[in-house]
Amino acid sequence: MAETASSSATWEDLSQTPDDGRVYEIIAGVLEAFPRPSSRHGRAQRSLGAQVGSPYDDGIDGPGGWWIVVEPDVELRPSDIVAPHLVGWRRERLPDLPASGPVRVIPDWVCEFVSPFGQKRDRIVKANLYLETGIPYYWIVDVRERTLEALSACEDGWLRLGGWTDGDRPRILPFDAVEIDVSRLFPPR
Repeated sequence: MAETASSSATWEDLSQTPDDGRVYEIIAGVLEAFPRPSSRHGRAQRSLGAQVGSPYDDGIDGPGGWWIVVEPDVELRPSDIVAPHLVGWRRERLPDLPASGPVRVIPDWVCEFVSPFGQKRDRIVKANLYLETGIPYYWIVDVRERTLEALSACEDGWLRLGGWTDGDRPRILPFDAVEIDVSRLFPPR
């Protein structure tokens, strides 16, 4: 469950949050604290980060040209500073990663790993925020349901590119040069 810490929060407030194992974000000026993701979420995050990061961030057997980062602070606007589970920027838009503070360049891709307490937050609140601020691609991984869903921004809202589960090996924008092995995101059955 989210815990509201204050309203009209800023980066200064966020930078002074305690190191207490929770994740802090500001949405619509409200500073909130959330429990850290479960180990299953962490495993899925690591797996997807490797499947996308090796070819796109590291350039191993892939096109390169991206930064793929785990849980960075991203300032979408001063009243909205989030820490998405996985984030990607094309290097032509973000030549260097900042050494400190939030990244203030809108990402080209965001992926959230939903949890039981975060369904509404990730599927509605953050999806709307990401669309409003110009993020072109949003992926949602549901570890309990063993699914990956991909969305692409269009004029009228999010366009669903598809949904996949165990055994599927899709090529999904913006990382369609490689197959994503969806089964590898989840512990073996």
